[in-house]
Amino acid sequence: MNDHRIYGYHPVREALRHRPHEVVRVWSVGRSGKRQAEIQDLCRRHRVAFGPAPDSLRAELERKLGDAVHNGLVAELQQAPAEAGSQPGDGADPQLVVLLEDVQDPRNLGAILRVCEGAGVGKVLIRDRGSAPISPLAVKTSAGAAEWLALERITNSGQEIGRLKKEGFWIYGADAGGSAAWDLDLSGPTVLCFGGEAKGLRQRTRKLCDGLVSVPMRGHVESLNVATAAAAMLYEAVRQRQRLHREGKRR
Repeated sequence: MNDHRIYGYHPVREALRHRPHEVVRVWSVGRSGKRQAEIQDLCRRHRVAFGPAPDSLRAELERKLGDAVHNGLVAELQQAPAEAGSQPGDGADPQLVVLLEDVQDPRNLGAILRVCEGAGVGKVLIRDRGSAPISPLAVKTSAGAAEWLALERITNSGQEIGRLKKEGFWIYGADAGGSAAWDLDLSGPTVLCFGGEAKGLRQRTRKLCDGLVSVPMRGHVESLNVATAAAAMLYEAVRQRQRLHREGKRR
């Protein structure tokens, strides 16, 4: 499968909106409709070639991906989309950082990236070894959010945590035994670390954190999906930061 392609309505639309100069062409694989018309209009506006996919591409997509991934639209880029985000988007908070390690399900990775973009995270650090790649499936699950995030692959979580501490960040690791997110001060320079689906954060990473943070469970289910937990914690951080901003304005 060509690494220079992205798949699905949202990723293709965000690429055309965010970096149209890198889009070589867009192929239509499905039937015409409102979404396809919108993509065709964006292609016309940015002078990007648009047309029906050749039979060879249709067969390749059906064999390797299926409709659930490409859902009718494919774009070819000048460069691979894996590290598309290099700079934070408008409205991103450079003092709110997320570190991910061992998140192996591309759908979970994509869902977390979508949450991070929505919460205005300034940068997402992804530990290279043990983590899912930012694949077409992850990009599609992010609903195009990966196009707007500053993403950075890292080799060593400990080194990054040490560097961020020197820059004044407080590091919190997601863990079921941690303090409730709303009982911690997440209003300053903050790094939230999230681990894999099976074992969570690595033991060494836990020890390097300034504290552990959780979303207390009041029902019968013991824990949340990592993407859901990330959403709850990040938006608690957003709530605290907005409150601090409002109070600062009133003074």
